[in-house]
Amino acid sequence: MADQENVRSGLPLGWEVRRSNTKNLPYYFHPQTKDSRWEPPAGTDPDKLKEYMASHHSSKGISAANFSVPGKIRCAHLLVKHRDSRRPASWRESKITRSVQEARTAIEEHEKNIQTGNVTLPELATTESDCSSARKGGDLGFFGKGDMQKEFEDAAFQLEPGQMSGIVSTASGLHLIQRLE
Repeated sequence: MADQENVRSGLPLGWEVRRSNTKNLPYYFHPQTKDSRWEPPAGTDPDKLKEYMASHHSSKGISAANFSVPGKIRCAHLLVKHRDSRRPASWRESKITRSVQEARTAIEEHEKNIQTGNVTLPELATTESDCSSARKGGDLGFFGKGDMQKEFEDAAFQLEPGQMSGIVSTASGLHLIQRLE
């Protein structure tokens, strides 16, 4: 049974996906070695893991706590990095080689899918975002002025709750930002 699960998930033999009780987030665990980690272990098939996580661990939206923090907003985002990003690597790819234009084409497609209602930003961020916040549906939590890169912050603070930005370019890559609170 565990072997079949590894074939479906793309994880190396012995590894499994579990859900954290405290953070309600998926993590990777090896029962024999008791090793646990937030990032996939070496030898993971990223395409199979992406498909597995989308079907087994994707949120159908972000379940936000019903509170706010004065002077701060809460956003989720989807990040597509390119080879000129300040750190051209992610949980999905150890070395990102796509051009800026290829990244723009990819994020434009994501934007179109969100706008047509085929998928939500949190659902898409879970499998497509190059940010580690992907495991939380892109949720960055609360942040205030001066906490994020200027271009990101400027776009985020202009949004009303529930509203999504257009494509925002920063040193990290290309973003779609959704204001949650």
